[in-house]
Amino acid sequence: MTDIQIIGSHNSYHAGLAPSEMAYLKKVNVKLAESLDYSHPPILEQLQLGVRKFEFDIFSDTKGGLFADPAAPKLAAKEGLPADPPYDSTGKMRKPGFKVIHVQDLDYRSSCQPFTECLTILRDWSKAHPRHLPVYVLIETKTGNPRPAFMVTPEPVTAETLDLLDREIQSVFELKHLITPDVVRGSSATLEAAVLSRGWPMLEAARGKIIFLFDQESVTALYAMGRPSLEGRMIFTNAKPGTPDAAFVKMNDALSPQISEFVKKGYLVRTMSDGGATAIRANDTKRRDAALSSGAQIVSTDYYFSKKADSGYSVEFTQGIARCNPVRTNSCSATSIFE
Repeated sequence: MTDIQIIGSHNSYHAGLAPSEMAYLKKVNVKLAESLDYSHPPILEQLQLGVRKFEFDIFSDTKGGLFADPAAPKLAAKEGLPADPPYDSTGKMRKPGFKVIHVQDLDYRSSCQPFTECLTILRDWSKAHPRHLPVYVLIETKTGNPRPAFMVTPEPVTAETLDLLDREIQSVFELKHLITPDVVRGSSATLEAAVLSRGWPMLEAARGKIIFLFDQESVTALYAMGRPSLEGRMIFTNAKPGTPDAAFVKMNDALSPQISEFVKKGYLVRTMSDGGATAIRANDTKRRDAALSSGAQIVSTDYYFSKKADSGYSVEFTQGIARCNPVRTNSCSATSIFE
């Protein structure tokens, strides 16, 4: 599975700000408004386009209701702006469970909500397509600080939070549907020893499976506490090579020569292909081309396949939704990927 390369979406759930919310933000912070002025189609549509990696920002909401009454609509109303479409007409945000949100109180509209609903969409599609290429789910557990005029103080991420996250994943997926750290480690002494010697599972064994990955390093110590090789865990940490849990590494800098080095050694690597708003508007493909040639198995973008920027910028392969890894020495062929 590390001998192929796939394309994934960045902040896959992001539905964008509603019109009045965006109008308000443009009045108070133009740069922030520009950075948030994007959206993705629903998860199912992305799967149909060929996206095979999804990113979800999640906030803990153990009692329910923490994010049910965001500040942005009130702030927009004070500016005399018309009401936007309802945010939570079915009451999902009032129930306990992880919520999929980019920025609390401000940028909170998601194409799927709560987190378990997003996972259910992936699970149901996966069951309907049992020979699909492995699908990766990148998770960022967010906290964030309360801001002026904002109302929500997010819950901290604790050891209990991460245990709850594992349980939410298991409430949607059976273990046989996942590739977990235990599966990759096998009988090896550590997770890293397994990927450096035996490697990740063969592509055939990974078909129809989902792999969960952490986006940020900040939760690694807490998640691996007492489980140095992620024993019994559902998610692979964003780890530092040389540590027992090192199997997956996120490297946003697509120009880094370390990516190819790590890929050759056997690590799974995710990188980002987009070079920022200015580069996208100019259809500057330097970073994209570097990401694709780096060998990173997961290339993340806001513009995948037929979802193109106004400049024409997009990230896609010459043919198909995946390709053989340009860095790994292997027996991969288009036939083996798309059989």
